[in-house]
Amino acid sequence: MSQILFHIFILAFFSFTTIAMASEPIIAGNFSKQSRNSILPEPWELLFFDGIEKQTIYRHVFDGKTGSIQATSQASCSGLVRRINIDPDLYSTLSFRWKIQEIIPAADLTQKKGADAPARIYITFAYDAAQVSWWEVVQFETIKLFYGEYPPISSLVYVWSSHSQQGTILESPYTSRVKIIVLESGIEKKGQWIAEERNIRADYHAAFGTGEIPMISGVAIMTDTDNTGGQAAAWYGDIVFSESP
Repeated sequence: MSQILFHIFILAFFSFTTIAMASEPIIAGNFSKQSRNSILPEPWELLFFDGIEKQTIYRHVFDGKTGSIQATSQASCSGLVRRINIDPDLYSTLSFRWKIQEIIPAADLTQKKGADAPARIYITFAYDAAQVSWWEVVQFETIKLFYGEYPPISSLVYVWSSHSQQGTILESPYTSRVKIIVLESGIEKKGQWIAEERNIRADYHAAFGTGEIPMISGVAIMTDTDNTGGQAAAWYGDIVFSESP
């Protein structure tokens, strides 16, 4: 994707609007239960970027009897986001399903010019002044002055990559505050629904090497091909946060 910092652009969407206390699982993306006449599930919102002429198309579809979000990208980029405030100490398990139609041949997640992916799920984390340097505090305060609220302090991105090795943790070519975890890679499983389950706390520690994890501030899905000029299609199933075993 061509944006310098995706999680800064989604700050307007990821304010603290839902405070969750541990009990039942939190279904952040309840796509399977949407009716057949629904277009996009509330409270998810489309996110477009300045300077990007073409946007990825998101719509609610049915694969058999089960609803999901279909993303179709043709040299395009946009996201589908939800504001939600979740304590990762209480809900540290993330579960979701996804599938892709094809990989993006020219994609390379380590380079800005190739940073496209057929499927991504973002978990963003809330700003905490105690976890940044004094100079970064100034930067975050400046962003707040301009946009009216703080951007997320960091993001974990779970990716179905075109070529990167499965299990790799990469740093975004745009910022060290975004870490990419490659869950699936290549075309071997294309066209298949793949179920994923992740321990957010463990992944955050592995990616950022820190002991304290900020509050979760939002979730996003994105399929993008704007950098490579390619095309991709992906489907996203329910996104669920639950207590650790």
